[in-house]
Amino acid sequence: MTARSGEAFGTGRAVLDTEALLAGPVPATGPTVDEGEPDTGEWSATAGEGFRIVPLWESGDLIGVYEREWEEAEEAASGHLADLVGELDRRWGAHRAAGMRVPIFRDLAGEPLPPLYRALCDKDCLGDLAVWGPVDGRWVAVSLNQCDGDAPMILVAVVADRPIVELDDAE
Repeated sequence: MTARSGEAFGTGRAVLDTEALLAGPVPATGPTVDEGEPDTGEWSATAGEGFRIVPLWESGDLIGVYEREWEEAEEAASGHLADLVGELDRRWGAHRAAGMRVPIFRDLAGEPLPPLYRALCDKDCLGDLAVWGPVDGRWVAVSLNQCDGDAPMILVAVVADRPIVELDDAE
């Protein structure tokens, strides 16, 4: 669960949260650290060498949700991502995609990953990234994620002080 559990999605709020993330601090060095809400411990951010990840929205619980109801939930979540990407494209220009296939396979094989991709895999944020940058000297990405069919869908934003690039099979 994230600190965004139970909140309704709003494109305007998601844009504002993404812009606040872009303007906020990003550690230049250091270990990757998860942050949680003081009262509940729900995930509110992850920060590490050159990046910060925050949840923007979390769907409702999908345990026991099947067929058409699950498809509707998936369509709604995909629509939220599309609305956010569309608004950020209007502000910052066309995004580019950075797939998560290579990081996922490297993670499964126990191979090393750059800190940002390690953190995304560790948080089960395995959805492909829509990336903009540089924007004010930083790179921004958003993705929609679900670690399994019963888990909530989570929309996250990433800001990095270095380029967010798709990893190559040969790297």
